[in-house]
Amino acid sequence: MELKNTEHSQILKFKELLADKQQKIVIVSHRNPDGDAIGSSFALYNYFIKAGHLVDVIIPNNYPQFLNWVPNVKNTLVYEWHAEKCNHLLKSCDILIAVDFNDLSRIREFESQIEPDNCYKVLLDHHPDPGSFADLVISDTSVSSASELVYLFLKEIDSVNLMDKEIAECIYCGIMTDTGCFSFNSSKRQTFEIVGELLDFGINKDYIFSQVYNNYSADRMKLMGHCLHEKMTYIPEMNTAFIALSQEDIKNYNFKVGDSEGFVNIPLSIRGVKMSGLFTEKSDIVKISLRSKGNFAVNEIVNKYFAGGGHKNAAGGESKLSLDDTIAKFISILDEYKDQLSDDDSQ
Repeated sequence: MELKNTEHSQILKFKELLADKQQKIVIVSHRNPDGDAIGSSFALYNYFIKAGHLVDVIIPNNYPQFLNWVPNVKNTLVYEWHAEKCNHLLKSCDILIAVDFNDLSRIREFESQIEPDNCYKVLLDHHPDPGSFADLVISDTSVSSASELVYLFLKEIDSVNLMDKEIAECIYCGIMTDTGCFSFNSSKRQTFEIVGELLDFGINKDYIFSQVYNNYSADRMKLMGHCLHEKMTYIPEMNTAFIALSQEDIKNYNFKVGDSEGFVNIPLSIRGVKMSGLFTEKSDIVKISLRSKGNFAVNEIVNKYFAGGGHKNAAGGESKLSLDDTIAKFISILDEYKDQLSDDDSQ
């Protein structure tokens, strides 16, 4: 197991930086952080703290409550709440590590604070088309998750000499959540070999599963029932189904960050459905998440029509139209993909 497509001279330079002195390291991840964003960020955080460096993690907005168990996650700096402190750290750091996103637009709250030459920058990501803002780019779309890539990165720079149970727990959380408990993006032997190595550090995979998936509020469960009964649209002739959440829905069910996690995947359980979507109305935009089966590429749709991107079978974007107009636009473009959606390669 090793990193692919990586300039080893740059890895060597990074290792020299770490050996030179105590470094001020800032780790950043994307808006609406999920289990992989938090897992990969805090695997790095816990590793570099253990290595004797000064480390901070900055995310644009808050993380879901079901990730409160992640080791040291409560040290997260949420930019929306601590902008001044975060700006100071971003301007004064020696090393900036961007993890689980491929473009600075994914951290739009503080994108302008990332200066071109103030520090050494590392990008660790598994999404297509990585940006060019980093000095060291480690990008591999074949891995299951950013967390898997982080594990390979730590092996490269240290042979996991400092790896421990807490770091392994973070990495497992990221792999587990970004593969839907190993139901997608997880068909390569390497992923399971890494999981086997993580188990050797004494992690309790059942505990981690329970903390993430059996830790929701009653309001969240009621919201899910409401979505399925009242808010889901099924278009059988297009093998498509989607859920639309309005701000009124969010208010009525005491929505908390992370409460809609996994909703986008639910319509894929319908026989024949090849693409599913979740449209969530925010104060200024409509957030769009799309999922698919087989060879149907949802990242092409969000890239072309909804200012987004992502993986072939899992992508996201946004719309500045109203919720109703966004849904109407989405439905109107389905005809363009009718032949692909009617293919039987997902079954």
